[in-house]
Amino acid sequence: MNKTWLVFRNELFTTVKRKSFIITLFLIPIIGGIVTLVVGNSQKQSSAFGAIGEYLVPKSVSEKHAIVDLSGLIKTIPSEYQDTFSTYKELVDAENALSLGSIASIYIIEPEYIQEGSITLVSEDYNPLGSGDQNNMIERIIQSNLLANQPQILERIQVPMDLEIKILSPEPQRDPESSLTFFLPYIVTILFYMIILSSSSLMLNSISNEKSNRVIEILMTSVTPMQLLTGKIIALGLVGLLQTIIWSGSGFLILQFSGQSFDISSSFQLPPSILIWGLIFFLCGYALYASLMAGLGALVPNLREASQATTLVVMPLIIPMVLLGVIIEDPNGVVAMIFSLFPLTAPVTMMTRLAATTVPLWQILTAIVLSLITSYLVIRSVSSFFHARHLLSGEEFKSKRFLAALFGKL
Repeated sequence: MNKTWLVFRNELFTTVKRKSFIITLFLIPIIGGIVTLVVGNSQKQSSAFGAIGEYLVPKSVSEKHAIVDLSGLIKTIPSEYQDTFSTYKELVDAENALSLGSIASIYIIEPEYIQEGSITLVSEDYNPLGSGDQNNMIERIIQSNLLANQPQILERIQVPMDLEIKILSPEPQRDPESSLTFFLPYIVTILFYMIILSSSSLMLNSISNEKSNRVIEILMTSVTPMQLLTGKIIALGLVGLLQTIIWSGSGFLILQFSGQSFDISSSFQLPPSILIWGLIFFLCGYALYASLMAGLGALVPNLREASQATTLVVMPLIIPMVLLGVIIEDPNGVVAMIFSLFPLTAPVTMMTRLAATTVPLWQILTAIVLSLITSYLVIRSVSSFFHARHLLSGEEFKSKRFLAALFGKL
């Protein structure tokens, strides 16, 4: 235990005092602050230019549109659309206004509209993405005139239902109508993926550097592989948590000082329990992947090949990212449940599910137990890599050799 503590203390202080770590730790928040400041100033300048532009560019050029009704259908234009649309009796007059820049486009309602629904749009420059609002307004104007004598039917067509959602679950649920409800699991998944990957990569760099400098050979004469791995995993795990806390805290402070805020309804807030589950699954995922990274570092001859070999280890973490849409769409479905219980994909998948819905407690506990057992077995297996026949072999890395060593067949 005393030797594990010595490894832990040495690894922790060596990593924290490293210039590259200190620069990265504080450089990212500084860059974030600069970017936020620049974007904020750009938005203010664009707002100022927009205000000036209102005087330089006539409003009618960008916002006014004409309706030429050849069917005799349009009697009135609803008041909410009168600033955007105006009617012309003659097509020639509308075309003259278009050529002068007084209007942006002409909607011609053809004589056979009732039979065929024909409308012609005349515009000097058509943007399919920017014209959607105008097209919707035209539909509403036509509906208002078609059903002028039947206001209740018109109301039901324009607002077909007033949906009231009642959820029987006792836990607070997120607003299904909010776009954040859909994007939050994406954010949680990407964040958790980055945290686990960046923290476990510290282990790969540490082992690879010590192997290149032949320091690990000296360490192995006084400590056991299990003591070495345990001390390093705990130390680098704390370093990873330190990074996460500083980056997250600085991001929050940057938003506060920049005057930015998010209006998130109380029904959308994540439950406090997700922080506890997040910490537990981070520790499980980190212990597992840090051990695998240590195994890579022990087998590869240099850091360059180690970086290339990480694809083999990281592949299970990528699977939940690929299936993210499926998992979020049905967070309690078979696919989501399987990948949240499988130890190599459980940390990321389970956090995605927890951010999307309420997960049964037995599944959470089962995932934790399976992850802890797998982490322990992997740490024991990887500790067998730290012998002279592996550390000094200098052989080129091969995935078959890594898997064979992992299962004790090398």
